[in-house]
Amino acid sequence: MKLLVIGSGGREHAIAWRLAQSPRVQKVFVAPGNGGTAREAGLENVAISAIDKLAEFALAENIYLTVVGPEAPLAEGIVDLFRSRSLRIFGPTRACARLESSKEFAKEFMVRHRIPTAKFSSFDAAHAAHAYIDARGTPIVVKADGLAGGKGVIVATSADEAHRAVERILVERTLGAAGNRVVIEEFLEGEEASFIVLADGEHVLPLATSQDHKRLRDGDGGPNTGGMGAYSPAPVVTPALHARVVREIIRPVLAGMAEEGERYTGFLYAGLMIDGSGNPRVLEFNCRLGDPEAQPILLRLRSDLLELIEHAMEAKLDRVEADWDRRAALGVVLAAAGYPEAPEKGHIVTGLPAPAEDFRVFHSGTAFKDGAIVTNGGRVLCATALGDSIKMAQRRAYEVVKGIRFDGMQYRGDIGHRAVAVRKALT
Repeated sequence: MKLLVIGSGGREHAIAWRLAQSPRVQKVFVAPGNGGTAREAGLENVAISAIDKLAEFALAENIYLTVVGPEAPLAEGIVDLFRSRSLRIFGPTRACARLESSKEFAKEFMVRHRIPTAKFSSFDAAHAAHAYIDARGTPIVVKADGLAGGKGVIVATSADEAHRAVERILVERTLGAAGNRVVIEEFLEGEEASFIVLADGEHVLPLATSQDHKRLRDGDGGPNTGGMGAYSPAPVVTPALHARVVREIIRPVLAGMAEEGERYTGFLYAGLMIDGSGNPRVLEFNCRLGDPEAQPILLRLRSDLLELIEHAMEAKLDRVEADWDRRAALGVVLAAAGYPEAPEKGHIVTGLPAPAEDFRVFHSGTAFKDGAIVTNGGRVLCATALGDSIKMAQRRAYEVVKGIRFDGMQYRGDIGHRAVAVRKALT
């Protein structure tokens, strides 16, 4: 059978690679793909992005199943379109995808369904937003309401920084339509974790836990990014906390959507902040696998991903379990010069190693041009490795990183530091 994966990032490379491991899969098309998917055995790039053209392609190629990677086509309604043409597709509808495409909708949804989150208010007028900041004080978090490619969240530690964020989003319109409104919410302290599940509308299958590093620089400094690295499992998510998140956050999302007339199927990602007492609150929802969390998670997955998705499509997730490699996995993102503000493109990438049993380099912002891999985006690669502990996976991943080169390459040298510190504290 033939499958189609929508997207061009590291998440999509990992999804397509893992799907291609299924013995029933003949080929996985990736639209539009990247330099890594162009060279991966069993994968083939398709230079199509418009959702109507993707539907035409799926019909013409007799695609058995389409899996949506990024948020933009979900927000545009690709699932609704494919279903209207009797095409099998895995992902939430446009209505459900509002959990990610509108911060305001997500916050109001959580209030309606008593899902724990930070206190907030939303604004479309700058003067009202400024007054709210003055009344509340800092630290405070300013978020663009719409999809902003990981650039719409500003954790402001000073009033000047918060006011400047409002000006950039609402007045200067630096994020375009994504900044028609802002959500301003209280700053939450604690440790972040990513909790991702497969959902079939009624049942959920939690994937391996993970944590990512949003800040650009070591020690969690610098601006927020789409993610500079991730690891799995996340020690902060204990078995008791895991059960609590499913009970208090994940299941209420599905029940709330059903109550509002929608059936949520697809990946569901809850970005959590866990306070010092172990209480989880939701920072954000994504309606997809995380990136770069997908890379270590899927490297650890031993089950047939296609079979898991089929169970979700048939509302039978309560009848299946996922099998995981007992080893930990850790991925280090290699980013382009100028990322996240103005990433440089067109630099030749050298030193890319062939994959081995314990590591793979997933491509994100790359292209295959004139026989060479070149940079083509902000986050260029994710070197992802397995190890008997997070510390060992960390060591292996950085060994891989050392051999890779491109002009202006930047990466963090401390991915996994929280988990390693926990391990040290326990020994």
